[in-house]
Amino acid sequence: MVEQILQSHFTRYPEIQIQDVYKLVHQAALGCEHAISDPEDARVWLEREVSEMGEGPVEPVMDTISADGEILRIHLRPYIANGKKLETLFTAFLRTAAEYRGDLHVLEHYWNIAVSMGQFPASDMQEFMRPVEEKNYPAVHHSDIYQKLYRPAYRVVWKKSFTGMS
Repeated sequence: MVEQILQSHFTRYPEIQIQDVYKLVHQAALGCEHAISDPEDARVWLEREVSEMGEGPVEPVMDTISADGEILRIHLRPYIANGKKLETLFTAFLRTAAEYRGDLHVLEHYWNIAVSMGQFPASDMQEFMRPVEEKNYPAVHHSDIYQKLYRPAYRVVWKKSFTGMS
């Protein structure tokens, strides 16, 4: 399953960088716990992002990003275009940050799968990971090239926090 998730991202985002792969596996393993220090700031950030996101690539409303199917990326453009409520997504995002506890071993497992797929030289991926490990696997931003080409706009949510919300 991890291979299929990664391969779909390699195909959809051909200019994906190692940093973006790390961000994907980080979110898949750890959720969005890093993203919220103040709920009101998070709300303002989401509303601003929606108002400024503009056009982007064709994406599904939802991407399953974890092997167990529990962690999702909800892409804002198609989510809004389909008439979905921003408040519903925001509530799920807050609940995910508050309740989901990821696992660093899962992150390492996903990363090893990504390395084994050969999209990037293993030495480059190992070089990227050295300082990340030393800093205890922090969250990162998307690479500049990924941001420029794909204009990512999404929220990471736990399926349990999102399913059934209207």
